[in-house]
Amino acid sequence: KQKQVRRGVKEVQKFINKGEKGIAVLAGDTLPIDVYCHIPIMCEDRSLPYAYVPSKTDLGAAAGSKRPTCVILIKPHEEYQETYDECLEEVSALPLPL
Repeated sequence: KQKQVRRGVKEVQKFINKGEKGIAVLAGDTLPIDVYCHIPIMCEDRSLPYAYVPSKTDLGAAAGSKRPTCVILIKPHEEYQETYDECLEEVSALPLPL
């Protein structure tokens, strides 16, 4: 009933601007890169962790969508808080991309 995953550049950008917390996941095979190159900067400004995955098709499937997506925002929720915390720790430990 509650939407815990935000999909797409417009939706993710809107909720980051509103101050929503979560983990941003971006697809590395998105072309042109100008489509979403501002998202990592927004995440860094708001201290949100983010990570890249190789494929937007895999990212869309993992988010429960039949369509590929280039960015998702995973929100914390009490039902899966332990798993979320584990993922947050792993993503936070990753070095920032150059």
